[in-house]
Amino acid sequence: MYRGLYWDNTLILLLPAIVLSFYAQTKVSSTTAKYFKVRSSRGYTGAQAAREILDRNGLRNVPVSPVGGHLTDHYDPRNRSVSLSEDVYYGNSVTSVAIAAHECGHAIQHQLDYSPLTFRSFLARPVQFASGLSWVFILGGLLFTRSSGLLMIGIALFSLTVLFQIVTLPVEFNASSRALNQIQEMGIVDPSEYSMSKKVLGAAALTYVAAALAAVSQLLRLLVIFDRRR
Repeated sequence: MYRGLYWDNTLILLLPAIVLSFYAQTKVSSTTAKYFKVRSSRGYTGAQAAREILDRNGLRNVPVSPVGGHLTDHYDPRNRSVSLSEDVYYGNSVTSVAIAAHECGHAIQHQLDYSPLTFRSFLARPVQFASGLSWVFILGGLLFTRSSGLLMIGIALFSLTVLFQIVTLPVEFNASSRALNQIQEMGIVDPSEYSMSKKVLGAAALTYVAAALAAVSQLLRLLVIFDRRR
C-alpha cells in the first residue's frame, strides 16, 4: 500500500501542481506583503472600502467585521456577512482595500444569484463530508489489493472535491473582476494604484488555480493506480 500510494512513478503527475502551489504561495505572500506597505492615497481602510462598496450595491444589511488570523478574509453566504482579517479591516494599504473589495465581490455575486457561487454553496456540505471519507475508501482499496470497488468509491467521492475546486475558479475570478470595477468606478483607489490592486488579486487567484490543478492531478493519479490494479 505504502509504495502504491506514495512512491510509484505516478508521482510525476503531481509535480506540476506541487511546483505551481509553491510558486503561488510564494507569490501571494510576497505580493500582499509588498502592497501592505503601500498606503492607499485616498485613505480608505479595508473596512471603510467594504462598507462603501456594499452600501453602493444595496447591501446595507451585510455586516463587515474583523476576524483573527492573517489573510483569513472571507464572505459567508450562510449569514451574508463579510469578515476581514485585522490587517485588512484596520489597514489603509492597497492590499487591504483590494482584499476587502474582493470579499464584497462575493456579496454582490450572492445578491445577483451568480450561478457558480450558488452551485459552489450547494456543493460545500457534501464536499466537506466526502473529502475526508474518500481517503478512507482509497486507503482501504489500496490496502486490500483485490478491493477495487473500495478504491472506486473513494475516487468517486474525491471527484466531488475536484469539482468544487474547479467551480471555485470562476467564482474567485469574477469576484476579483467585480472588486476592481468597484474600486475604480467609485474612486476608492487612485488610478496609479489600480494596477497594484490588480497584482494583489491576481496573486491571490493563482492560489485557487494551484489548488484546482493539485486536485485534478491527484484524481488522474488515482485513476491510473485504479487502472493498474484491475
